[in-house]
Amino acid sequence: MRISFALAVAAALLLPLSSAASRPLNGGADKTLAPYFAVRGAEPGIDPLPLKSTQVDAKVSGVIADVRVRQIYRNEGNTPLDASYLFPASARAAVHALRLRVNERVVDAEIREKKQARREFDEARREGKSASLLEQHRPNVFQMAIANVMPGDEITVDLRYTEIIVPDEGTYRFVFPTVVGPRYNSPGDGSGQNGEPAGTIDHPFLRKGESAPHTFALELVLVAPMPVRHVTSPSHRVTIDGVGTTRAAVRLPADRAHTNRDVVIEYRLAGASTTAGVLLHQGEDENFFLAMVEPPARVAPTEIVPRDYVFIVDVSGSMRGFPLATAKSLLRQLVAGLRPSDTFNVIPFAGGHSLVAPQSLPATKDNVALALRFIDGQTGAGGTELLPALKTALAMPSDLGRARSFVVVTDGYVSIEKEAFDLVRANLGTANVFAFGIGSSVNRFLIEGLARAGKGEPIFVLNAQQADEAAVRFRAYIEQPLLTRIRVTFEDFDAYDLDNPQLPDLFAQRPLVLIGKYRGEARGSIELEGRGAEGLLRLSLPIETTGSATQDTRALRHLWARSRIAQLGDYQKLGNDEATRRVITELGLRYGLLTDYTSFIAIDKIVRNTDGAAAAVDHPQPLPEGVEESALAVVPSTPEPEFAALAVLTGALAWWLRRRRANVTGARRG
Repeated sequence: MRISFALAVAAALLLPLSSAASRPLNGGADKTLAPYFAVRGAEPGIDPLPLKSTQVDAKVSGVIADVRVRQIYRNEGNTPLDASYLFPASARAAVHALRLRVNERVVDAEIREKKQARREFDEARREGKSASLLEQHRPNVFQMAIANVMPGDEITVDLRYTEIIVPDEGTYRFVFPTVVGPRYNSPGDGSGQNGEPAGTIDHPFLRKGESAPHTFALELVLVAPMPVRHVTSPSHRVTIDGVGTTRAAVRLPADRAHTNRDVVIEYRLAGASTTAGVLLHQGEDENFFLAMVEPPARVAPTEIVPRDYVFIVDVSGSMRGFPLATAKSLLRQLVAGLRPSDTFNVIPFAGGHSLVAPQSLPATKDNVALALRFIDGQTGAGGTELLPALKTALAMPSDLGRARSFVVVTDGYVSIEKEAFDLVRANLGTANVFAFGIGSSVNRFLIEGLARAGKGEPIFVLNAQQADEAAVRFRAYIEQPLLTRIRVTFEDFDAYDLDNPQLPDLFAQRPLVLIGKYRGEARGSIELEGRGAEGLLRLSLPIETTGSATQDTRALRHLWARSRIAQLGDYQKLGNDEATRRVITELGLRYGLLTDYTSFIAIDKIVRNTDGAAAAVDHPQPLPEGVEESALAVVPSTPEPEFAALAVLTGALAWWLRRRRANVTGARRG
């Protein structure tokens, strides 16, 4: 009876809320990254769903995507609003512009240091001015805040970003994420990224099956130097025009049903030979270039360089059980698939490491059988000394005529990420590095960082069933090396500040991309030299301005800076290094980019909300497709229904009281 009475009281208190929410009882709601359910039932006079539509217009020219995201907010109630909306983006996105339109007035945002931007936004909000603030919470999670949306207002926010799209196995893939999935950050983790309190990304979700309150539409134009073919979307039903020509268009019409999963557009180009080119951007104080070598879609067996694989396998105590069993299954698949002309070695590591042989062995039937017995004999014990194993692999004798690849298989439970990244970057011209993350909860930072340093793709194997699929994918990814031991030189072209002076091998269906700056005139050439199947090959990329004249190359400035920030960010995640923080901040301010430490702020100078009072609303998102509501609740696995409901409603009431106090405080300040 007491429980029923408590439920009734809590439910009654929740009825008048417009954006109230139910939260799990976790003992530390203020310290957790805790999403929650939005409670329907509008408070009179308040529009709880001010975001009405999102329109994405994207153009991909070659490998550069230029994307404009237009969000329209409209206050259909009679109370001023302060609205916030959390949304995802590509982790490679270089966000470089924001524009605020208040009815007919237009304000271009300025880049500021993050804390300063927040102060300016809060001041504008208190003064009754319309304002917009764009902040980065993660490299792929942003938050838009809009202050003083007056009744009847239509607020349009345009943000622009650019990114490089590099094909995987010959397939180009444009991905636009539409929803941020539930995130949880344990109170024991201390604080969130960049020293912010844990729980920064705190936003409501709709119940499972509820349609999004806003529409989403996308239009994508593909412009390529060769015909575009095989355009598909595995995620949505789209209309496609222009396939078979050098300009194709993809359209996803506006609908509320498009917002619970990523929009994925895949396409291939009809190239039959190796192509290369250089794009240039001449700026006021700095010049930038992007060089790309695009391999052919198909290659003859005689063009493939002989291969050498060194498998560096984690057999430490943390791998005992199914991770090691899965790693063994993966290795059996990889080693058994080697060609007789290949060479290979296996280096298991834990507290120490060993080798199958002092140098790589030919992949004969007997040697493969020897390696499989060696792999099966590993038991899983001791520490995780990855770095000595990497150094041993680099010190092994190598055949300059072979494409050498290190395959690291680990759960990543190490603390030498920085040293490993540095070692991989410094030796890109000597060996390719590919990383397999094995296990249900791997150190993704290490695996993704190794792949980024090695200019490759991370591969994750969560269970034994995925091992075969991962082995097939990996073989397809690197089975056709065309050029190895690549060196870059510049003839009469003064290049500097390269994205990475070392280049990985050129594989079929995997292009090489090099970004940097240059001084003086755009002349001369970029020379690539490497070993192919028939000996030393040289590829010359002349510096010409004709190709750049047909494209908007301003994106090169942002892409160079974004790449440098991403590299620095890898190290910053290892510890709050103040010097690195300053460099990232300076890069963000100088190149006008959204970063962990810089934000975009746009303020209309006109005071529109004279009393300063406004209702705060957090725009809810739909649950990602396939995600259950249990992802948003931290309750016992088999709770009694009344206790579970009481926990949810009590959490909601606590949240509402905190929000109400915050609104009252804000109104008093106004």
